[in-house]
Amino acid sequence: MKFYNRKKELRNLHDIELSSKTSSKMTTIVGCRRIGKTSLIKEAYKKRVYLFVSKKNEALLCDEFVSIVSDALNVKIYGEFVSFIKLFEYLMELSQTKAFTLVIDEFQEFSQINRSIYSDMQNIWDEYRDRSKMNLILSGSIYSLMKKIFENNKEPLFGRADNKIHLKAFSVNTLEEILQDNYPVYLKADLLSFYIFTGGVAKYVEIFIDKQAFTLEQQLDIIFDENSLFIDEGKNLLIEEFGKDYTTYFSILSLISSSKTSRVEMESILGKNIGGYLDRLEKEYSIIKKVKPIFAKAGSRSLKYEIIDNFFNFWFRFIYKNRSAIEIENYEYVKRVVKRDFSTYSGRFLEKYFIEKLKLSKKFSNIGTYWERGNQNEIDIVAVNDDKKTMLISEVKINPKKINLKLLEKKSSKLISKHNRYKIKFIGYSLDDL
Repeated sequence: MKFYNRKKELRNLHDIELSSKTSSKMTTIVGCRRIGKTSLIKEAYKKRVYLFVSKKNEALLCDEFVSIVSDALNVKIYGEFVSFIKLFEYLMELSQTKAFTLVIDEFQEFSQINRSIYSDMQNIWDEYRDRSKMNLILSGSIYSLMKKIFENNKEPLFGRADNKIHLKAFSVNTLEEILQDNYPVYLKADLLSFYIFTGGVAKYVEIFIDKQAFTLEQQLDIIFDENSLFIDEGKNLLIEEFGKDYTTYFSILSLISSSKTSRVEMESILGKNIGGYLDRLEKEYSIIKKVKPIFAKAGSRSLKYEIIDNFFNFWFRFIYKNRSAIEIENYEYVKRVVKRDFSTYSGRFLEKYFIEKLKLSKKFSNIGTYWERGNQNEIDIVAVNDDKKTMLISEVKINPKKINLKLLEKKSSKLISKHNRYKIKFIGYSLDDL
């Protein structure tokens, strides 16, 4: 698959490389696994020293790194390096006379190998950075650890990074471009399922493109194959994040994916206080987010939780929930469940799709959803331009025949009464409008 988008990030990385030729610069790149961090780095820097931190003995890791450094920089390295920090100091010294880019991928894994590396790196960085010319790129995919390493004021590398890039999923506009390039005869339903299953995550997009899986049926065949990456994906990516408490986190995420989105609902089912778990899922792991009615006051208790990543939502809703069938490799059973429920399940992602589209239009000052106490008078999308005093109120349905704008106007009466100076536009969005 060709390289898509990331123009802003590439421009930033090129500017950083240029500025590092006068004094060293440290940049962190964070983002979930599969999001495309390594591809971005390789696209930005054709010439680089690329070191991947795998879980192995430090001396063995250094032996591997020395060979890579020697080849990438065309230098002969004498002596033996058994500690990473000695190798890092050598590279900082070398960068005083030779400007180069050093990439350390999965940087957070040093915490499992030798945690003192971080404090030793801080001392060496502080000593050499002003007189050296290293473009240091530190990339990591365990968000909570990377955040702790660089944003916790008790950690040695706190405040050392000059730049931070938080790499996110492809936008819906980019997904449309990718489908157009690779399957120009795609239907609206194909675009929606492509968005639901990939969520714009680069690796998932690449898998579908490489395997020419463009329809719902083709995509489900790829997901529910016995050799599929997708079957164990949620478990493989999240257990390391959550540690020994992963079962509680998984239970919470499973409930959210099944539309049990309020804390009260979840606690009544789980029979325990989950406030701390929800806070960590939101603030440390960035896996869920709070959703409040648009215009809700800061202290409002009217809130729901939503899984940010589309595929994680799907994984918990259909794969984790049906793990007994998955365990005995009855993938056809789970596939039938997905097909049976997909029309209903896909509706909220159609809403999410149009919300993202409206955000990308840059025409509004605030966009969200709306509901009143007791989940009454729910409205799918409200988009406001406070400067022009306009408001768009929308109902979203897969089937356009089910859109009822008169009912939408009725449900909006309280909302409109509080914005009587605004020009209101009611609109229905359906699958046909993708």
